[in-house]
Amino acid sequence: MNFVSVRELRAKSAAVWDALATEGELVVTSNGKPIAILSPTTGATLEASLKALRQARAQLAIATMQARARDSGADRMTLEEINAEIAAARSQRPA
Repeated sequence: MNFVSVRELRAKSAAVWDALATEGELVVTSNGKPIAILSPTTGATLEASLKALRQARAQLAIATMQARARDSGADRMTLEEINAEIAAARSQRPA
């Protein structure tokens, strides 16, 4: 996977678009840190590409939540403990 800086994207956009066509994906960086991914698409594949991207983001969010639960020990809570946490949170909400 190739990387392109924000500066390169602004200054050499035609070259970046050409590279995107040959590389498939490009990682956009700012100050050396990744901030975006460019991925080619067409009108025919746009909806499917967006759906796949959203599914991947959802899977990443789930994996992150599971890791946090493991790290905090929340993955070992019983159903009763979970229900007690829910009840406590609901009781603190304004009516």
